[in-house]
Amino acid sequence: MAGGWARDGAVQDQIDDTVSDAVQAVRTRMPRGESAEFCDLCGEEIPEKRREALPGVRTCVACQSERDAAIRSTGINRRGSKDSQLR
Repeated sequence: MAGGWARDGAVQDQIDDTVSDAVQAVRTRMPRGESAEFCDLCGEEIPEKRREALPGVRTCVACQSERDAAIRSTGINRRGSKDSQLR
């Protein structure tokens, strides 16, 4: 972080740059191209509205929900309270 002899607003600039970098990283990982008609994981049909909303989508809602839940359950504590960090 900026400090010491850094100019006014340097800390906010670093925060803004960090957020911008994170947003850009997520955007590069988003699917692109033509969406699959059927889920790559289970073979179920992917609804047309989902394919229109998310170009390049490869999974149905149910399979994507399972994948998202697996990512969320990695044990990362994002609550930030001392009690939750001590467990």
